[in-house]
Amino acid sequence: MAPLKRKTPEELLLSMAKLHHGRLKILIGAVSGSGKTYYLLREGMRLKQAGIDVVLSEMNDPQNEETLQLAKPFEQVPCIGWREGCIEQADLDLEAITLRNAEVVLIDGLAHLNRRGARFRTRLEDVQYLIGIGISVITTINVYELAGVDEIAWKWTGIRPDCTVPAHTLELADEVILIDVSPETLLKRFEEGLLGVHSSRAIPLRGNLAVLRELSLRLVAEGVNESLEKHRGELGLTGPSGISERILVTAQYHWNSSLYVRRGQQIAKRLNGDILVVSFIDPAKKLSKEEQAFKAAIRKLTNKVGGVFQELPLAHRRYLPAALVCYAEQHQVTRIIMGHSKQSSWQQLWQGSIVDSVLRNLSQIDLFLMADRAELEGERVLPVKNRRDSQTALFRRFSQLEREQQAETIRRGHFSLYIGAAPGVGKTYRMLSEANLLRQKGIDVIIGIVETHGREETKKQIGELPKADLLAVHYRGTVLEEMDTEAIIRRNPEVVLVDELAHTNVPGSIRKKRYEDVIHLLEHGIAVISTMNVQHIESLNDAVEQVTGVRVRETVPDAIIRLADQVELIDVTPQMLQQRMRDGKIYARDKVEQALGAFFTTGNLIALRELALRELADDVDERLESWDRNQTLRGPLHRKEVIFVGVDTRGDAERLIRRGFRIAYRLKAQWHVHHVQGEALTNEAKAKQEVLMRLTERLGGIFEISKAESRAHIAGTLLTAANRAKATQLIIGQPSQRGWRQLMLRGNIVKELLQTARHLDMLVVANRNVTLRP
Repeated sequence: MAPLKRKTPEELLLSMAKLHHGRLKILIGAVSGSGKTYYLLREGMRLKQAGIDVVLSEMNDPQNEETLQLAKPFEQVPCIGWREGCIEQADLDLEAITLRNAEVVLIDGLAHLNRRGARFRTRLEDVQYLIGIGISVITTINVYELAGVDEIAWKWTGIRPDCTVPAHTLELADEVILIDVSPETLLKRFEEGLLGVHSSRAIPLRGNLAVLRELSLRLVAEGVNESLEKHRGELGLTGPSGISERILVTAQYHWNSSLYVRRGQQIAKRLNGDILVVSFIDPAKKLSKEEQAFKAAIRKLTNKVGGVFQELPLAHRRYLPAALVCYAEQHQVTRIIMGHSKQSSWQQLWQGSIVDSVLRNLSQIDLFLMADRAELEGERVLPVKNRRDSQTALFRRFSQLEREQQAETIRRGHFSLYIGAAPGVGKTYRMLSEANLLRQKGIDVIIGIVETHGREETKKQIGELPKADLLAVHYRGTVLEEMDTEAIIRRNPEVVLVDELAHTNVPGSIRKKRYEDVIHLLEHGIAVISTMNVQHIESLNDAVEQVTGVRVRETVPDAIIRLADQVELIDVTPQMLQQRMRDGKIYARDKVEQALGAFFTTGNLIALRELALRELADDVDERLESWDRNQTLRGPLHRKEVIFVGVDTRGDAERLIRRGFRIAYRLKAQWHVHHVQGEALTNEAKAKQEVLMRLTERLGGIFEISKAESRAHIAGTLLTAANRAKATQLIIGQPSQRGWRQLMLRGNIVKELLQTARHLDMLVVANRNVTLRP
């Protein structure tokens, strides 16, 4: 519920002024050929069918017949043609558009420089004029045509656009939709001559396409994050949303602080987060020349890594924990980075421990303690990565195992996956549209199983597509239908459509999960096109629960997503999704109000959309890094990591395991999960231990169990196991807030590890509560 706050006179005037303005909707893609023009026309047709007056003013030359046919029903307002050298250009005819005064005008290609003598210098100014007189505009742009992004694109791909629009252009829009297409699809379109002229210079390299795609995903994700933070502020919610990362490094003025900043940069890069650096100083104390030099160096380094540096006054050391935590909470920090304490046990008892105090005050913020590698290993700078000589690798002979793996990959069917932020975004519709295009090309494609949920638009897309017979399964006196995987294999089509990848099959089926059926089909050389929502990704289970309050029971292991040859996002704004819900296009009308008040709230949908954008951007970068480590946008890996997660059966161990997996995956690290038994396990604890083992193995980790002589030996036993695994980073949960009697009886394992594991980086994961919902 929105807060009952009276608007200021300025806010009232602004709201009234907006009533007379048109709306601006921008469709953004990685490159020409990603489908923006097609989507532009489809959106215009949807509005036209709803009785809205829509005209087409400017459209880039479409290369495929389907787009041409889609444009025919529209009334077109001719453009003003002109020539620059041998290149033909077209400007909007503002007078004609104004005279026609349609409700909506479709304009392709927002980044355009008008002819000399035109009323406005750029097409963006034309569009702003039209919006100002009450005409809504739907337009398109490529990500590298945004000022600022064009420099990044030039650095990574060598692509330079003919014209750019200001960096804040997307902020002017009421809606921004990402049209996402995989590099494989774009390369195929390029081979078929469907990519535009502007994109045909340097783009058709797979790495270039991936870089531009990742840029577009991250750019839209940042915009969604801003809207999420604004929405949370309106609801009076505090603390991090749990979607994006913000890293805070606390650095004092000595040489070791540069290592903390570098480590913070590496973590921020791998997690795609922001980095803040803060230093607390006594204002009454004058800095020495050495400290001034270190201050200048830290400030310079922070700017270099794209962070924000701030120096804050602190009267006494004992106030540091409270000041640090307060600053972190005010700046929506998700992780604090600081060095391990150098105090002995007696010094901590006498003087107090800053780390202990920080932990006691922290809520919903992780604490990362960095080992002093300079002291332990004589290492003052992080070692650089070993560059792979890709040219030499081309001539290296494959081993027998590598040949078998390559042969298995070649035999396996092609796997395409459409991902959405929530039900109703159009994944199934897109899958069926793709199937119809394949069928027109003579490819044998059938429907294995498709869930239409009564949606008429989806039913129409099925058209003449052949369907495989479903398998009748008897369960508790009821006959239920599942996909008949064995029948499909006997039919042996080239492509099969499998909806809702996370579905759990009826008990008694050959395989428990639908994704296992998909793997079986792929192993038989059958290509699969499938769909799923981001909330079903196993490692995101906790993040989804944090932002929505819903624990998703049906999940898909992350490895299945990585198995896909192509992953594409179907992006829809929360407002459009909620309107589809109200129109009865997602659920039955009797369930609409309940859904809008529960899972389909604005906050949930914004958060899930950002989660989907960031997750797919990470997936793109992982694939890009597997092709060429030098092209990854998230920065190089500096050293080999081994992640070690300590869990017990009482706390939220599953969340720790998922966190460990995501960190290990981003760092390309081996990872272990270890449970130390300090006492005899109850049947309930044994069952929980089995659950933890299955989850670890499902995510690709190594689960180990050891026994301690008593509870007092748990920390030592865990540390021994971590050292045996040659761990570089230990992950543990934040200790629960217990009374002094319990601490005296049971001890504090985390506090003991903080003293004995200083040679390891340590991540203390916060006990986060659900904070997004009001």
